[in-house]
Amino acid sequence: MNSIKRNLSILKSGYVIKYKNIELLRSFLNDQGKIMPRRSTRLTLKQQRQLSKAVKRARMLKLLPYIIGDQE
Repeated sequence: MNSIKRNLSILKSGYVIKYKNIELLRSFLNDQGKIMPRRSTRLTLKQQRQLSKAVKRARMLKLLPYIIGDQE
């Protein structure tokens, strides 16, 4: 019999992800500045949507860079 392994979210279920919380947003970006997929962030679908909107809004307001590259 197979047991279903559920990945629990690291954030509380009612937590709202906001674009002003830059430290939280950076924890969900990889080293290139891309948004990490849901299977690796272990967020719920609703939280992942909030995350992507918050990151995009923070990028538009220049709070986060679009690309994190080598700074020469």
